[in-house]
Amino acid sequence: MGDGKKVITNAHVTAKKLDDGHLERFAVFYREDQKEQMQIAELRATDEDHDLALLSVEGRSLPALEIGDSQRVREGEQYAFTGYPIGMILGLYPVTHRSIIAAISPNAIPAIASNQLNVNMLKRLQTPFDVFQLDATAYPGNSGSPLYDIKSGKVVGIINKVFVQGSKENAISNPSGITYAIPSEHIKTLLNQNAAQ
Repeated sequence: MGDGKKVITNAHVTAKKLDDGHLERFAVFYREDQKEQMQIAELRATDEDHDLALLSVEGRSLPALEIGDSQRVREGEQYAFTGYPIGMILGLYPVTHRSIIAAISPNAIPAIASNQLNVNMLKRLQTPFDVFQLDATAYPGNSGSPLYDIKSGKVVGIINKVFVQGSKENAISNPSGITYAIPSEHIKTLLNQNAAQ
């Protein structure tokens, strides 16, 4: 993002603590000249409330994506997201999905029964923010994928979760077709708060 040295992804895909003894490092994968590339990265900041993480890459700058205005996004508009779904099984091949904004709704998914409530859900109910509900299926590996305008390429959000029916294992065998994205206004806030890094 910006100078090509910053990358935004989801906080939930970054390990809480890396194992220095096993030389664990963060890395960013991307495709260039029909080959998969990798650059080492450092975790700079996280926004747990909006499930965002800011990384900085070592080495050369990557092509920067422009952050669009998520407050101009409307229901029914078409966007795309590109990522590496089920990369551990299918390999690192970027996949692009087209989707419309099915709804702009609070990030709180209602619980069917009181025993499904937990601390995180109650926190979201107290401080809700709007997310984009998409009519496309994202899979494990799509987390952190940019949601962007097909014509301009401007990023208006970041894929962060899929509504799963039943257990997590159902995400692959029985996907719901409902995906959520965090609006880019929260990306801008995180970048502005960490502009000096």
